[in-house]
Amino acid sequence: MNQFFRKRISKLDLIVLRIVGIYLAFGLLWIFATDSALFSLISSYEEFSILNTYKGVAFIFVTALLLYSLFRRTLKKQQSIEQSLQASEERWKFALEGSGDGVWDWDIPSDHVFRSARWSEIYGYAENEIIATAVAGRELVHPDDLAILISDVQNYFAGNSNVYISEFRLRCKDGSWKWTLARGMTVSKSADGKPLRMIGTHTDITNRKRSEAQVTHLAHYDQLTGLPNRVLFLDRFKQDIKKAQRTGQIVTLMFLDLDKFKEVNDSLGHDIGDMLLKDVARRLENCVRDSDTVARMGGDEFTIILNDINSQVNIERIAQDILNQLTMPFHLGDEVIHVSTSIGISNYPKDDTEVELLLKNADQAMYVAKEQGRNRYQYFTPVMQEEALKRMRLISDLWGALNDNQFRVYYQPIVELATGAIFKAEALIRWQHPTRGLVGPNDFIPVAEDTGLIVDIGDWLFNEVASQMVKWKQHYPNLQVSVNKSPVQFRSVHDNCSNWIERLEQLGLSGENFIVEITEGLLLDARDSVVSQLNAFREAGMKIAIDDFGTGYSSLAYLRKFDIDFVKIDRSFTSNITPNSSDMVLCEAIIEMSHKLGMKVIAEGVETDEQRDLLRNADCDFAQGYLYSKPITVDQFEQLLNATQSNFTLN
Repeated sequence: MNQFFRKRISKLDLIVLRIVGIYLAFGLLWIFATDSALFSLISSYEEFSILNTYKGVAFIFVTALLLYSLFRRTLKKQQSIEQSLQASEERWKFALEGSGDGVWDWDIPSDHVFRSARWSEIYGYAENEIIATAVAGRELVHPDDLAILISDVQNYFAGNSNVYISEFRLRCKDGSWKWTLARGMTVSKSADGKPLRMIGTHTDITNRKRSEAQVTHLAHYDQLTGLPNRVLFLDRFKQDIKKAQRTGQIVTLMFLDLDKFKEVNDSLGHDIGDMLLKDVARRLENCVRDSDTVARMGGDEFTIILNDINSQVNIERIAQDILNQLTMPFHLGDEVIHVSTSIGISNYPKDDTEVELLLKNADQAMYVAKEQGRNRYQYFTPVMQEEALKRMRLISDLWGALNDNQFRVYYQPIVELATGAIFKAEALIRWQHPTRGLVGPNDFIPVAEDTGLIVDIGDWLFNEVASQMVKWKQHYPNLQVSVNKSPVQFRSVHDNCSNWIERLEQLGLSGENFIVEITEGLLLDARDSVVSQLNAFREAGMKIAIDDFGTGYSSLAYLRKFDIDFVKIDRSFTSNITPNSSDMVLCEAIIEMSHKLGMKVIAEGVETDEQRDLLRNADCDFAQGYLYSKPITVDQFEQLLNATQSNFTLN
């Protein structure tokens, strides 16, 4: 019964009924009590009538005082309640809007929504400009996010979460979109547990979302070219392979490495190199479809994923188009750059089914393309895997070769053509492998350069030659020995130039007894560190020779720029010379040019008497080759020196 009355009668009605009840009770008590008292005290009707009038007046004043007291007490209590509610509402509003959030209050049965002034301010609307319903609010939500918002509300109402939380984009008055974090909770429920009222906030998280997007972009895209980086590439490659497993399609992977990019970077600077990489990225994107992926793996390495191309003809067409596009000149500022690329290709599932193995296979194929002359594409084959394993074993063995004293120094004499006397020799390194026997430099020097081991190997070779020269300087004071110095050694962070010079000083040797042989390609590298090293060698008295002249990229301008002492004609010219042949004409031109520039000439690869005579008649200064001697050990070279001192000539 009490519950029935509480549901049917409001608090205000109860207060009024209480006052009326008190008034009725007091009135009845006054009438019955005062009338009985007057009847017992007064017998005269006239006196009773007069006193009854006074009693009525007194009743009016007493009841008025009573009503005043009751109403004053009730209104004061009501005012206190209202003030408390107002303070509570202000504290609630401050708590919700204090952080800058917009407040909303949703009456669910009627769909009426109250939105605070701060809410309107966030999205640029005037107060009450948006219809005060939840339906009108949902019309402002981005179409792509509306389903997520509705799902989050339903999950909250279903009890799947304690607090309603949702993130979505809301349209502002100016047409822009703001990312919004909505949070709320039910504050009133029906008897059967249905939500009746819900309050919450909207927080502008646009800046946070923008920052998250930037972090995601930094983590998945290359900052220089804007292409996907290795992380995103691997993720896409895995997804493409999963899709191919379901559909039975082929996935083709191309691994690209720019040819001679380091030379461009070193000679023209990193700014030009970066500009080149950007242009390369754009050209690669133009060679494939939007559904394909072009990624930058790092440095000058790129990868391309081709999906749903089952024709080898189409794959090769794309590869050839890439080669053609990248051989076209790049106009970068005032520079015109010419580069090319080498491409390795592997296919899923033919070459493997694992991402990392497919990537490794394409990488191996790319290296084969480089070895075959660059600017070409090469498919992966199982033979490449075998070669890669051999290379890995070779690298592993090289690491221990120095510590195990497996390297040997061989000397090949350089003969003065006019007299046949030996005044010079070239120090050549050989590797005495414990199981493979004597390994030539062509088999391990390229690997040593790729791994950086050439720096330590080169230092070891120079130290060995210097120590040997200490023994020879008393008997052969004018002997000069040339030592090859790789471009990798010149670019090394280790200052082995100073180490070499300091070693000579420690041993009391003169730099005049040493020749540093460099490649033509190094002349293109005009960086300060290379120039300063060459100058330091010359200041120490050492001579500079260009090895394999005619096969690289040097020009007369570079020969004039650097102070070169010797030019060594490559064996590819001398091995085929005959009277009036084109190779002979080239040799004569090189000899004449070098002499006019003040340089001596050494002909490599001399193997016959005819070659020797032709070169001597062309005024070539020195010759080196199997006609005189193959590379020999220290003891054999000393015997040769002693023999020539006795007979004076090898001619």
